[in-house]
Amino acid sequence: MDLKTLTEINAPSGHEQPIRRALLEELKAKGHQPYIDRMGNVIVVKEGVGPAPRKRVMVAAHMDEVGLIVTGHAEGGFLKVTQAGGIDPRVLISKRVLVGDDNIPGVIGAVAIHLQSAADRARVMGYRDINVDIGAADKAEAERKAPLGTYISFDTPYVEFGEGYACGKAFDDRVGCWTILRLLEEELPCDLIAAFVSEEEVGCRGASGAAFAQEPDIGIVLEGTTCNDLGDVPEAVQVCKTGEGVAVSFMDNSSIVNRELFRKTLNVAEQAGIAHQVKGSVSGGNDAGSIQRARQGIPTIVLSVPCRYIHSPSSVIKLSDADAQFELTKALMAAL
Repeated sequence: MDLKTLTEINAPSGHEQPIRRALLEELKAKGHQPYIDRMGNVIVVKEGVGPAPRKRVMVAAHMDEVGLIVTGHAEGGFLKVTQAGGIDPRVLISKRVLVGDDNIPGVIGAVAIHLQSAADRARVMGYRDINVDIGAADKAEAERKAPLGTYISFDTPYVEFGEGYACGKAFDDRVGCWTILRLLEEELPCDLIAAFVSEEEVGCRGASGAAFAQEPDIGIVLEGTTCNDLGDVPEAVQVCKTGEGVAVSFMDNSSIVNRELFRKTLNVAEQAGIAHQVKGSVSGGNDAGSIQRARQGIPTIVLSVPCRYIHSPSSVIKLSDADAQFELTKALMAAL
């Protein structure tokens, strides 16, 4: 399964069924024996080729993506929505979406700039100000086609452009899922617990149950991370840069990376000549926090692919950074 296929599957947080079905089919076709736990995580345990006792390493990536969810219906047939995962409403206006399991096409709309007052233009538009237009004739039709709680995904095709760049939705974190699928093709000295986890974007929920049940010796979290290498943004606040390799975190708002594992990761990357960078921001949070705190504690490291315009309908990555994430994960597992 390639990255294009993974990113174009619609699976917002709490509605991971479509990506879960696709992964189960792919894993079974490759001869693995995946199973689903109570949190809806997809787990595969692949024994290593090294002598026993072997380290058990959980490599986790989340299946879910940010999206919207229907919270109400307005006269005229419009949908009222809120976020499922963190999305700045300013990036949403005029974007195309797919509503519900039937993929009803829709457009996110708001009052046109020509009709806004000076006060309207001076404030940040919020979710109460936007509607999703699905072409419904009236409120009753909107309620019938998209009941309360219906999920909405961005309608964004995967496109490669420029010199090795790709644009699409859900790189956070289908790029990590892609890396795990590639990793499962490798023979590794330690036992690999491949964890495709649920509901990361709404509180890192799936990883908590997976780590508790599997009790690994080490956790490696594969992520997409914010990237700010834009134009005149000062270098000191760019966080990380596309094209400079996988980003290695030392801390974020949910976890502090194990220092020995952090140093070892950087040493492995240097010795193997794998493109890498240290993430220059203590911000956000991911499944590392849940895995690190499971049971008596699990040493954890986070390896991320820089994503421009993250948590928006259209993110951008450099494909070489995704390759670097895979190569460093593989090299680190070989060195543990």
